[in-house]
Amino acid sequence: MSEVPDRFAELMARDEAEIDLARACLMIAEDAYPGLDIDGYLGEIERFAVRLRGRLPPGESAEERIVALNRFLFDELGFTGNADHSYAPRNSYLNEVLDRRTGIPITLSVLYMEIGRRIGLPLEGVSFPGHFLVRLPMRGAMLVLDPFSGGEALSEADLRERLQRVIPEGATGGVPVAELPLDSFLEPASKRQILARLLRNLKGIYLGADRPQRLLDVLNRTLVVTPEAHGELRERGMLYQRMEAYRAALRDLQDYTALEPEAPDIEDVRALVVELSARCAKLN
Repeated sequence: MSEVPDRFAELMARDEAEIDLARACLMIAEDAYPGLDIDGYLGEIERFAVRLRGRLPPGESAEERIVALNRFLFDELGFTGNADHSYAPRNSYLNEVLDRRTGIPITLSVLYMEIGRRIGLPLEGVSFPGHFLVRLPMRGAMLVLDPFSGGEALSEADLRERLQRVIPEGATGGVPVAELPLDSFLEPASKRQILARLLRNLKGIYLGADRPQRLLDVLNRTLVVTPEAHGELRERGMLYQRMEAYRAALRDLQDYTALEPEAPDIEDVRALVVELSARCAKLN
């Protein structure tokens, strides 16, 4: 059974401001690409930023820097959103995005934010429903950008139209989607929240593809990023059982029953714990 390297756990134990988002994304990619040259890819991001920074005249406004970033990243370097194969796992791995210059909204947003930060743009991620975005606070206003669409700036009408597409009317408690407070969907995502969303994408991909070892890698990382996600602990226990790692399954499910004694499925999980305990006793 695979385990999360100590250095990933050490990175996630740091304060939010000290987490290197690009490095964390590349560490996640190590599961699929053993021996990945993380420092090499980080160096490539830095070189992109140095090239762009060298072209910016002193005193350029944030708006001008955004225009320069979009022109450099999407026109010159050729990064683009991968709409045809969005469920291919490589689009969720930052090394592949850098190699192939295409990706999904969240990975392109990470790259956009990382280069933007290096040229003085305090860009923030936004876990918008159905499509990850980037925002830039500006003099009492908010610029919302879509790196998947070449850094397009989105108007309020654009954002509401996107909400209309992904939120069913019946899920809003009778409030029309068009009248929902937009600000609540544009809160900045923390680095841990960004990593958790990236891992959820990979989880969905590997569940659909029935790749248990890759799914285990994702669950291991998820439980380091969000240790409070007890449901993921139960899922890992069930996966361990499927993979016939019975002692690991028993440990996870025992922990789950202790952490979630009022869970709706607790009786089923307790029955499974009894079954696994008996099975593990026979293994001794």
